[in-house]
Amino acid sequence: MKKFLLTLFIGLLAFSLAACNNDEDKKDSANTDKSTEEKAEEKAEEKTDEKQAAADAEEMQKKLEAQKVKEDTVVAIVNGQEIKGAEYNDALSISQTQFQSMGQDPTSEDIAKQLKDYTLESLVGQTLLMQEIEKKGYKATDEDINKDLETLKAQYKDEKAFNEALKQNNLTLDELKVQISDKVKYGQYIDKDLNIEEVTEKELKEYYDSMASQAGKDTETPKYEDVKEQLKLQLEQQKTQEKLAAKVEELRKGAKVELKI
Repeated sequence: MKKFLLTLFIGLLAFSLAACNNDEDKKDSANTDKSTEEKAEEKAEEKTDEKQAAADAEEMQKKLEAQKVKEDTVVAIVNGQEIKGAEYNDALSISQTQFQSMGQDPTSEDIAKQLKDYTLESLVGQTLLMQEIEKKGYKATDEDINKDLETLKAQYKDEKAFNEALKQNNLTLDELKVQISDKVKYGQYIDKDLNIEEVTEKELKEYYDSMASQAGKDTETPKYEDVKEQLKLQLEQQKTQEKLAAKVEELRKGAKVELKI
């Protein structure tokens, strides 16, 4: 099963497993009958708003679920390799979240079509890249996999919390190890085959100046040295994405791709 690479899996697991306890202090006060009535009305309005929000969220979730396909449905075939509905649904959930974060309704007619196309193309691109990586013979050793696995486990309170995260994301430990293996080979491929140029000081300063000018006069701009490393990481990621997109486009030209939905 080839899901999104481990970086996206970590994103799926980026939730808090610790329960938050809210303590409420009860204090005596000399309230009039009128203020008591006002508070009661406010609480009633809050409950109504909460109920409506919950109902809206439930309705949206139903619409999002309706966009999924049967797990054994073949959604695409890439050079003879089938992509099944289970993998599509995983990718779709991430795409839905991305569209919502941009303020778009993934269930509207126009956006739903874009969402499906975006998800399918993402899966096709990732499959083409992994086929290329396998073709070039990149390998992930047990040591590589265990090292990354321990790093991931360290983000959780204990083994129980980690296993709970796996369960909530419908993953077994073996499936996670497959994803880690893909992530390791993916990293090797980027380092050795993509020839990504180093970010220069000039590029960093130009990027900083561009962001500073967009911030506006009323926004305090942090000092260059304080954000230099963060900007460097962003530019490195940008260059990597550009190289990957170009590579996928190149691979697609010689590939046989069939979209089934």
